[in-house]
Amino acid sequence: MPSFSILPAGDAALVVELPERIDAELNAWCIALARALASGLGTIVRDVVIGYCSVTVYFDPLRVDCAWLEAEIRACAGSLDADVTADGALVDVPVCYGGDLGPDLADVAAFAGCSEAEAIDLHAAREYRVYMVGFVPGFAYMAEVDARIAAPRRASPRTAVPAGSVAIAGGQTGVYPTVTPGGWNIIGRTSLQPYDPDRPEPFLFKAGQRVRFRPIPEKELQEEFRRS
Repeated sequence: MPSFSILPAGDAALVVELPERIDAELNAWCIALARALASGLGTIVRDVVIGYCSVTVYFDPLRVDCAWLEAEIRACAGSLDADVTADGALVDVPVCYGGDLGPDLADVAAFAGCSEAEAIDLHAAREYRVYMVGFVPGFAYMAEVDARIAAPRRASPRTAVPAGSVAIAGGQTGVYPTVTPGGWNIIGRTSLQPYDPDRPEPFLFKAGQRVRFRPIPEKELQEEFRRS
């Protein structure tokens, strides 16, 4: 069991904090803890939210004693199964890179000191882990990006990033689920919808899943858009 602390976040939430780093095993432990708490506490808590290396438990302070809840969280953490690092489902994400659909690909390639084709290969060569989902519904934070293309956030964020934009910021990559402001480097576009409230399961990505980005030509992307 990793070392952790439990701290209040206002009067209606407790945060289980682990060492701050991008670490698959720590994140897997957080996922396992969140699932166990959600299952064991049920409607006693309002929500259980997974972070990179944290779990936040929201509760009604008028109904739930904070000290009792902290004791329950510690007991649950102590009884977690040892095997918490099993791989999640693999999600295939087809991406058309560059051009008007990936206006920052050239900047990412320049950061890496390589060609745009090489930058695409570096991004698509890895299998990424979904560490958490947040910012807007369905936005999955995935890591880790190859250090050569881990370009920092843009100095000037865009006011409207198109839905389906595949982007990089430092060691992270992700897919914008809806049109929203954003400062990540846009390198391509996918037809997949990370969030669709009309689907039986609205969220495409969940913490613990694995993701592969697959380069496709623009013609195939447009065909995917017509089918969706």
